[in-house]
Amino acid sequence: MSNHISSGISTHRVWKLGADIDTDALAPGAYMKLSIDGIAPHCLEAVRPEFASEVRPGDVIVAGANFGIGSSREQAAAALVKLGVRAVMAPSFSGLFFRNAFNLGLLLLTVPQATVLDEAELVTLDLTAMTLTSASGKVFMIEPIPEFLRAMVDAGGLLNQLRLRLRQGASA
Repeated sequence: MSNHISSGISTHRVWKLGADIDTDALAPGAYMKLSIDGIAPHCLEAVRPEFASEVRPGDVIVAGANFGIGSSREQAAAALVKLGVRAVMAPSFSGLFFRNAFNLGLLLLTVPQATVLDEAELVTLDLTAMTLTSASGKVFMIEPIPEFLRAMVDAGGLLNQLRLRLRQGASA
């Protein structure tokens, strides 16, 4: 599933989480022997038991600082992709989670004031202007995303991006 970062303006429902959400909350260790189809239904169950069953494609997560801390398990980002999460917005992310997320096509947006948004609020993302607008009309700046990471998200992750490049090279 591609998130198409270049698609401009879109509106999304917020799931609000606190700070320091770790990879074990996103992909619990007890389920790591399963495929991503088996892990995803347990995503965030220790923090928000209803999350995996109630999140809808296109919803966004707004979290506090240090989202994705903990182990380097890529299943943490993969579970969010599998559930259709459009983006995660937070003041900061774990470095390993950050790279895993983009490698898997999950859009991470660094928004220093993201935590002022409310649960279930509808927010508007303008990924051309790199702004986030709350339901009340307050506008927040999103930190710039390097073009190579934008392209990775557009392709649906690093492997899809490489497959696309190989196909384009074969037809050239």
